[in-house]
Amino acid sequence: MWQDLANLPELGGFAVYRWEIAGSLTLVFTLLAYRLHGVTGSGAIAGAVNCFVLYMGAGAAAFAALITVFFLTWTTTWLRYERKQNLGTAEQREGRTASQVLANLGTATACAALYGFNQDKKVLLLALAAALSEAAADTVSSEVGQAFAEKARLITNWSRVPAGTNGAVSLRGTLSGIAAAIIVSTVGAVSGLVPPQWLAISVGAAILGMLIDSLLGATLERRRLLNNDAVNFLSTLVAALASLWLA
Repeated sequence: MWQDLANLPELGGFAVYRWEIAGSLTLVFTLLAYRLHGVTGSGAIAGAVNCFVLYMGAGAAAFAALITVFFLTWTTTWLRYERKQNLGTAEQREGRTASQVLANLGTATACAALYGFNQDKKVLLLALAAALSEAAADTVSSEVGQAFAEKARLITNWSRVPAGTNGAVSLRGTLSGIAAAIIVSTVGAVSGLVPPQWLAISVGAAILGMLIDSLLGATLERRRLLNNDAVNFLSTLVAALASLWLA
């Protein structure tokens, strides 16, 4: 049960609990995300909970991957923001809400919590990395596609539709999403979250989840059977499960 709570590294003669480090990093990260308008007030609270659990369950490597996801998504969200406003697809200026944060980070956070209780299950860290990589890939692909693509194609029948349409994909957006998945997974491998031999699995599962997101968007979301948050959550879940199966 979160064995690392008992770890007491000596820093300057004082014993520092892991939860104190997690709490401090969470506070700094949450305030930064809020100040940068990456999240709303409710999104900041949800993000803080997810950040704390990720660090407590999976350590600093998971936090590094989370930071990477945030800056990739924040940067691309503000990319050509006025154009997205004209398309009617821009995120609100205040940032992402609690439901959006939970939809994107919920699966990874659950994996971190489960790993905290059973650290023999290293594949849970792979699932965590894949879920975070998918969250980054999905957001980056959407934001870049809306920023630059004049037209996109529905993933189901390949018909041309306006950029920003649910379930639409573009070449530039898709390649950007793949790049985001590679970056987050690589950070996970370099930081020790997952071994290097699992890097390709994490990336592949994230790309699969990104494509599933578009498929769900073109079918169930367009029919109003699912909302965007549900689609995002299911996509990260698919990425996590796919990585477990591939491993």
